[in-house]
Amino acid sequence: QVQLVESGGGSVQAGGSLSISCALSGDLIGSYCMGWFRQAPGKEREGVAAIGSGGSTSYVDSVKGRFIISKDDAKNILSLQMNLMKPEDTGMYVCLAGRPREEKLCLAPWAGYIFLSQFPYRGQGTQVTVSS
Repeated sequence: QVQLVESGGGSVQAGGSLSISCALSGDLIGSYCMGWFRQAPGKEREGVAAIGSGGSTSYVDSVKGRFIISKDDAKNILSLQMNLMKPEDTGMYVCLAGRPREEKLCLAPWAGYIFLSQFPYRGQGTQVTVSS
């Protein structure tokens, strides 16, 4: 049974940085497409970033150049380094794991439900708050 546990959320001022992580247990992270989505109160879930099993990465436009998704296959850990943070980055960040039939479905965090539906495994989330 695959389980995902996030850690590292918290509060930061605009312009600051924060790193969050996700530990996968029950299988090897190297065989999965991994990703993050976020949800703010009153807003729809938004795909943020994804990383394929081979290490290719993809980001939604609003975080490109500011966020870095990475994984450590040996430690079974996914990370998201968030820099130059903005108040609109505030939300619950949830870790995702899945095995889409095509990598392009993994690397499409902008694709709304089509992206999110590729990930049957989800963590409980970690709260990130950015103050202005």
